Amino acid sequence: MARVAAIDCGTNSIRLLVADVTTSDSGERWLRDVHREMRVVRLGQGVDATGELRPEAVERTRAALVDYANVLRRKGAERVRMVATSATRDAANKDAFFDMTREVLGVEAEVISGDEEARLSFTGAVSDLDADEGPFLVSDIGGGSTELVLGTWDGVRGEVEAARSVDIGCVRLTERCLHTDPPTEAEVEEAVRVTGDVLAEAFDAVPVDRARTWIGVAGTVTTLVALAKELPRYDPQEIHLARIGLDRVREVTAELLTLGHDERAALGPMHPGRVDVICGGALVVRTLADHLESRGVTELVASEHDILDGLAFSLA
Repeated sequence: MARVAAIDCGTNSIRLLVADVTTSDSGERWLRDVHREMRVVRLGQGVDATGELRPEAVERTRAALVDYANVLRRKGAERVRMVATSATRDAANKDAFFDMTREVLGVEAEVISGDEEARLSFTGAVSDLDADEGPFLVSDIGGGSTELVLGTWDGVRGEVEAARSVDIGCVRLTERCLHTDPPTEAEVEEAVRVTGDVLAEAFDAVPVDRARTWIGVAGTVTTLVALAKELPRYDPQEIHLARIGLDRVREVTAELLTLGHDERAALGPMHPGRVDVICGGALVVRTLADHLESRGVTELVASEHDILDGLAFSLA
């Protein structure tokens, strides 16, 4: 058994998992959570427009990392891996960011490719699924990018068949298209057009028509599922492996698009840091749902396990 720590620094949030990884003689591995935490730091604020990380966004991230480093010491993590995704890949001043992460954590943060990000997400997402439900399509909708990965799972390891990351996510789409609160009909139409155009590249690369089960990971999907289930508050145990029909995805998205900021913030499962970007994220999910439904997929399965779990497995 090894105690490991994984940190995922995305465009919108930074997340920490400390876990014990146990490996059997046959090679089967499983995780036991020791500590799991998420903070919205909006590292990618303005990157799509300026090409640079804002100083205040880097400072928010640094403050979170200082607290995470203290958690690692208290919990006795033996190995640590941190990855940074879309916002840092796009930033002209990313070197200063990586100097900061090295100083705070004592390890080098990695800028992973979109394809590797998708593969790690797949490993984490499918680990609790029945192999007979495959092939699986995992979608990871982040702040600045969306990853699609198609593969199979035999109960021990995942086999990725195709993967693609494209530059569309809840923060990027909101900053690009949704300027009114709530968004206007014209803004929504433009957001749908942009999303469809960008996702077309992923659909060309990933044969989604082969998927039997669609799994969604990350905060946009888990929040939508919590709202679809009308939970009074965010409850990971109620959300993990919950299944909702695609018509319900469209209903929840339509409702969100009519609500102003304060009304969205008042929804029980809504994280404060997701209030102003949930409409953009929901439109990405709805676009995926429309495309997949035409290929025979009827429901969305939410997974609370994602790239963090994949990273933890990679350290075992």
